[in-house]
Amino acid sequence: MTSTRLQNLPVSFFSSVMGLAGLAIALQRAGELWAPLHPFGLLVAVLSALVFIALTGLYAAKLFRYRAEAVAELTHPVKMSFGATFSVSLVLLSVAFLSSQPALSFWLWAVGAGLHLVFTLYVLSAWIHKENFDINHISPAWFIPVVGNILVPVAGVAHASAELSWFFFSIGLLFWIVLFTIIVYRMIFHNPLPDKLLPTLFILIAPPAVGFISYIKLTGDIDSFARVLYYGALFLTLLLFKELPRFVRLPFYLSWWAYSFPLAAMTVATLIMQAHVPSAFFTFLSWIMVVVLDLVIVYLLARTLVAVTRKQICVEGH
Repeated sequence: MTSTRLQNLPVSFFSSVMGLAGLAIALQRAGELWAPLHPFGLLVAVLSALVFIALTGLYAAKLFRYRAEAVAELTHPVKMSFGATFSVSLVLLSVAFLSSQPALSFWLWAVGAGLHLVFTLYVLSAWIHKENFDINHISPAWFIPVVGNILVPVAGVAHASAELSWFFFSIGLLFWIVLFTIIVYRMIFHNPLPDKLLPTLFILIAPPAVGFISYIKLTGDIDSFARVLYYGALFLTLLLFKELPRFVRLPFYLSWWAYSFPLAAMTVATLIMQAHVPSAFFTFLSWIMVVVLDLVIVYLLARTLVAVTRKQICVEGH
């Protein structure tokens, strides 16, 4: 990667790790329905870890050589939210390796959860003491720093006290409600999202879907609140798929990776519903979600590799 492209390497590139790790977790869960899928889940987990290591090395080089650009990105009203994709990636990798490498999973989780809590405090402080924020800066990407806490219990229940997991779950749930309200207000009453950020609308699916997964990990049962979370996520998925023609007309941006993790979370949530509430509907929906997720990730990988070879990403303004 040339110096100029390294200078423009966006921290949002870590969203690709989130998508790959989400796919690994979904395939591992789907392996409980069809055993041959499970090894593919472990393979994708290793791939996501390798991508994470490569991106971490590149972004560390950017911090060392182009500190001013990195700091500007992590203080930008829109871009700063994507800084949390690094810590969320660590937490997702801990889930992906939970069954096969529990010791590695613990350290990934401990570092990821700790960093994410620090980043949450940093972002909230920036929002509270805002000087250059306005309503048009907000997008569903704002969910990542604070609502990302709701993901921590998925592996956290295996690694630490349940009370610690409830702490993170409560943070995520509280700010999901607050931010969801603000984002809906912004979309209805203010300027529409720019094309580059339109794919982030899929992030709306993630909080209720991940919240459902974490809640089941914490309680072990499908109760009324769990159903509210799952069916809320299912409705948002249907709403966004209705807008599919609008999304496919967009030019390729790295923000397209915003499609991946929310779909992975919804896939895992549906597989959990199928396990707890067995029915032909959930079995059929589970397989549909797994196939769609696989196709989306493969397509995103292909488009990203093409964009990298053509030097269409990591360029100024993209």
